[in-house]
Amino acid sequence: MSSGPAASARQLDFDSCYRAVQSRDARFDGQFFVAVRTTGIYCRPSCPAITPKPHNVSFVLTAAVAQQEGYRACRRCLPDAVPGSPRWNVNSDLASRAMRLIEDGLVDRTGVNGLAGQLGYSPRQLNRVLGDQIGVGPLALARAYRATTARMLIQCTDMSMSDIAFAAGFASIRQFNDTVREVFAQTPTELRTKGTPRGAGQTGATVTLKLAVRQPFSPPWLHWFLAAHAVTGIESWDGHTYRRSLDLPHGPAIVGLQIDTDHVRAELDLQDMRDLGVAVNRVRKLLDLDADVAAANDVLQRDPALSTLVEAMPGIRAPGSVDPTELLLRTMIGQQISLPAARTHAAKLVAALGAPLPNPDGDITHLFPTAAAIAERGHEVLTGPTARTTAIVDVSRAIAEERLPMHAGLPPDELRARLIAQRGIGAWTADYVVMRLLGDPDILLNTDLVLRKSAADLEIDLSDTSRWSPWRSYASMHLWRSAVARVVPALAAAPAVPITLRTRKKVS
Repeated sequence: MSSGPAASARQLDFDSCYRAVQSRDARFDGQFFVAVRTTGIYCRPSCPAITPKPHNVSFVLTAAVAQQEGYRACRRCLPDAVPGSPRWNVNSDLASRAMRLIEDGLVDRTGVNGLAGQLGYSPRQLNRVLGDQIGVGPLALARAYRATTARMLIQCTDMSMSDIAFAAGFASIRQFNDTVREVFAQTPTELRTKGTPRGAGQTGATVTLKLAVRQPFSPPWLHWFLAAHAVTGIESWDGHTYRRSLDLPHGPAIVGLQIDTDHVRAELDLQDMRDLGVAVNRVRKLLDLDADVAAANDVLQRDPALSTLVEAMPGIRAPGSVDPTELLLRTMIGQQISLPAARTHAAKLVAALGAPLPNPDGDITHLFPTAAAIAERGHEVLTGPTARTTAIVDVSRAIAEERLPMHAGLPPDELRARLIAQRGIGAWTADYVVMRLLGDPDILLNTDLVLRKSAADLEIDLSDTSRWSPWRSYASMHLWRSAVARVVPALAAAPAVPITLRTRKKVS
């Protein structure tokens, strides 16, 4: 086991990290990991074990670095079950953009060459940059995510170990067994005894998970946002559970989400269990569960004009997206019309051009149409101004023909410029898509009429908002919430006690 700090430790301040460990500060869980030389384990900063001596620890940015150096995951604090790092959204460098795609399983699907191609670099350049900035290459990072997926399948299903091995992305049973033993210091069978298996197979399986949430967290804004934008056929909200279809790499899925103050309960109905890790990652992005809202609050509360808004809802989130094409086309459909009208137009498109689910569940019956389907038949279905309809079809064709790349590995400035260059896409649409697709925390939607009116009512000057950087996306959410709260009482302030939500299905 290496005794020296990993390359990634150069980006971490030792004293600040150690103070977080001493105070067991859960805000830093997932933002870095603690490697303890005397025990050979790595932990989350909030681990309840006795705090190790400073000379016995090093700090790393990812679990993959700790694993590469021979450390095993702590059995007590389960460091792979923490919220993800917000670092990859705050930064837009190559390493951060690569991490967003690796988290979405791109290396397992296309290899390092595919990842490098998406990012516009050679595999050699990509390996060098990730090694310098994070401490390990893309294969080691993908292996760490594969291990986490394996643990979830082992502990949350009764699938056979051989099925789990291939569903988690391992090339062989031996590789699966070796990785589980190396990472968790237990055999797969021993690891299963710590879980609560429920009936599930590789085909048509249902897995229920509790997703960790970085605090503070205020569910009411997400409740309203998801409900207000829900499109019939692909989404539903019954006052307790948000459900939607997902178009995943190996087949469609349906997810049900119950959003509480300290966790999110996710029920995933998957056609193929290889998609579990990808589905979890996309849900986390949609709900912005990994955001460092505490850091955002520290900055925004310094402005007296925003402090009252932050106090009213300190855990607000900037919702992300589960599909880049869907996000862009739905945003274009909704330009200059009301939310109900946008939902109606989108639902009509889904019913006419969306692929029917092989196993529909109640009112979740379709996937959102592909760009190719809209490019071919959008003119037959879309209604409204000819200029808008033509723009949507043209953009769909550009995506289908790969002239307009849409993925989370793009630099924000490049994505915005590509969008603006398309006819029918203005500044607001481009900024909104960049914010949600890339999880960019520093987008001020200052051309939004509702946001501008909210700011005017609060006597907030939007001409210079550099004081809010790099958290202007969250300032945008606070201003939006303030406006919507006038007609939605639940958004007036964060609840004082946790919300109890009923489950859709009984879970054994």
